[in-house]
Amino acid sequence: MGAPTFIVNTTQSPNYPGKTNEREFRSIWNQAWFSSLRSASGLYRFAKRTGDQELLDKANLTKELALSYPKKEGFFYGLIGTEMEETIAGEGDKKSARSKGWEHYYWGNSNRNPYTWDARKSPFHLLDMSWTALLMLRWYNELEKDPRLLAYAEDYAKSLLEVQSADGFFPGWLDVETLKPLAHLNDSPESALSVTFLLTLYRMTQKEEYKVAALRAMQAIMKEIIPNGRWEDFETYWSCSRVGAEDWVGKKVLRNDMYKQNNFSMFWTAEALLECYQTTKAKPYLKIGQRTLDELLMTQAAWQPHFIPIKALGGFGVMNADGEWNDARQSLFAELIIRYGKELKQREYLQRGLAALRASFIMMYCPENPDTKAQWEEAWPFFGKEDYGFMMENYGHGGETNAKGLGIGEFTIYDWGNGAAAEAYNRILDHYGADFLQGGIVVFCECIVDKKQKSLLK
Repeated sequence: MGAPTFIVNTTQSPNYPGKTNEREFRSIWNQAWFSSLRSASGLYRFAKRTGDQELLDKANLTKELALSYPKKEGFFYGLIGTEMEETIAGEGDKKSARSKGWEHYYWGNSNRNPYTWDARKSPFHLLDMSWTALLMLRWYNELEKDPRLLAYAEDYAKSLLEVQSADGFFPGWLDVETLKPLAHLNDSPESALSVTFLLTLYRMTQKEEYKVAALRAMQAIMKEIIPNGRWEDFETYWSCSRVGAEDWVGKKVLRNDMYKQNNFSMFWTAEALLECYQTTKAKPYLKIGQRTLDELLMTQAAWQPHFIPIKALGGFGVMNADGEWNDARQSLFAELIIRYGKELKQREYLQRGLAALRASFIMMYCPENPDTKAQWEEAWPFFGKEDYGFMMENYGHGGETNAKGLGIGEFTIYDWGNGAAAEAYNRILDHYGADFLQGGIVVFCECIVDKKQKSLLK
């Protein structure tokens, strides 16, 4: 099909003694978390650097798949999935889920939404489309000048401008049939990702309407979201922690006078503000961007907790109403933190960015992570060298951990785990060089990070 499948679990290990039971429907996504195009861009960088034509062909196959996603008036689907079936091996056996195969495919959208769990019926999510379109522009700018990428992204941008509201925000979701905005998150910080997309497109095309729309959306976020800490997005309510989904959206919780908050929104907003500053050179964008980044960094582990058996320094949590350590988002956050460090000449940000990148690999089952490897083998004793690379998206998601494997998890999402971490490493390597990644003597932003500090950067 052109990309790794969305998710696999421990029952799909070659060493698993029982019957495979797929955790979710077999699929390939281009969504805010799970982006096959993002992972493929990292594979492309690695293949070009090492001269590996086979891997380059695989990366390009994923790009072709992304370009094949059907569109409706510029808006486009976010995943391709397969029909599933339940099977029973014998009398008394438990049911297990298996894909019917790629010949039974359909187009759909992320089912992490307020409306339906059925991806075939799920609405268009503007956040997902803006992320995919932004990745297409970055591929075009940094990897290869495939004109189809620019055309696909600009076709979407024209439609995006048509649905911007009078107050500057972009809608959360659109009905797949009518293309009309639905009821949720129509004035949320998810709009920040569309700001970054539109400003990137503006720099490439010099079409003023993209900049005007982006800055108008940014003003709305600066007025309505940032001062109030209203960091609400799809993940805040319609993923693993659904508490408050019925009656908290858009409202503060009385107990602590805070909104239910997710740090993904902080990331998109800090990134968009930096893009606004670099486009306009207006200092307030940079100042408010740093303020937003610092709020985001409150969710980074700046210490090693004694009560968990794996490394956590530099890793990120997720929100104020869920439990995770070392979440895969840290691979996305790492370069933004470094960019602020470069712009502001702040050594701490450089260290935090590198720490986030290194934490992105901590959950991987491999000899290089002995503490993590031991936890995987406690939980899944059949794991062996054939399973090297298996990597949970975070640690302790269930709220409980111990030294006997509780908290290590049971699945891998390539595009929100090992593939995402590898993409971030290859991108940052291309942008800043090997010396910076190794933490040796580097003159960077007029700051000197010398080898005496190397232990802090590990």
